[in-house]
Amino acid sequence: MSFALQLDEGKEHEGREFTFNDREFTFLADFVNKQVGIVLSEQKKDMVYSRLVRRLRTLNLTSFSEYCALLKSEEGKGEIVNLVNAITTNLTKFFREEHHFTHLESIISELEVSNPKNKKLRIWSAACSSGMEAYSIAMVVRRAINNISSWDARILATDIDTNMLAMARNGKYPLEQLDNIPAGYRDNINIDDYSHDVVMADELKSIIAFKQLNLLEFWPMSGLFDAVFCRNVVIYFDKETQKKLFERMAGLIKVGGWLYIGHSESLHNISDRFELIGRTIYRKKR
Repeated sequence: MSFALQLDEGKEHEGREFTFNDREFTFLADFVNKQVGIVLSEQKKDMVYSRLVRRLRTLNLTSFSEYCALLKSEEGKGEIVNLVNAITTNLTKFFREEHHFTHLESIISELEVSNPKNKKLRIWSAACSSGMEAYSIAMVVRRAINNISSWDARILATDIDTNMLAMARNGKYPLEQLDNIPAGYRDNINIDDYSHDVVMADELKSIIAFKQLNLLEFWPMSGLFDAVFCRNVVIYFDKETQKKLFERMAGLIKVGGWLYIGHSESLHNISDRFELIGRTIYRKKR
């Protein structure tokens, strides 16, 4: 593990529904790290408790010790998805870090002009959460390409959280999310008359494939991507995991293709396969 814990088996929080000691937290932190690469520091102990206490209630368990035992058992394999869904953080909005989408639109427009015979476009949203990043990309693609029906344009949107993927496929979001979508990109969205949700149109859904993917496990993709969005993901991984992840990602991006990462992330001392072009915008060198 990339973090150290000072164990104090007798230290419990009074007033809690379930006891949760350091041994149980250490087991869960190790387990999550092995499954998805996320590092849970000691400071995350209260967060882990609050996220998982609902699972204990749902499963009619009486202690975190029972929950840990379940995860170690053969019958507990199905609980791993629920554990990951509970632990992962899904903070997102439409057109988050808008400069990435401005840049994406410019390079797509350049592709259309510079190489009109190559009408193939592949983009990967590598941690799509509830789908707002992928739909933002789709809005950009449809605006940037004049005659999209003549293109083979596809967006792969993956996430480990099955609950978030279900929301993404549904394509409905609270009305307040409309404020995050620039006016020029609203042609392919609707407002539900009954629920007043923001609804993604079929024209956007048709170019996106939502799939579950654990970034630490096998990647089934074989073709190369023109651009990859992997934003606000690797901050949860240790440096060695980051290096491996971006090396694998480099192998799936075309030379000259683009990688967009989160505002607090950097490839400095992580990968030499990319060059920094703009704010958290990288181009693959080799």
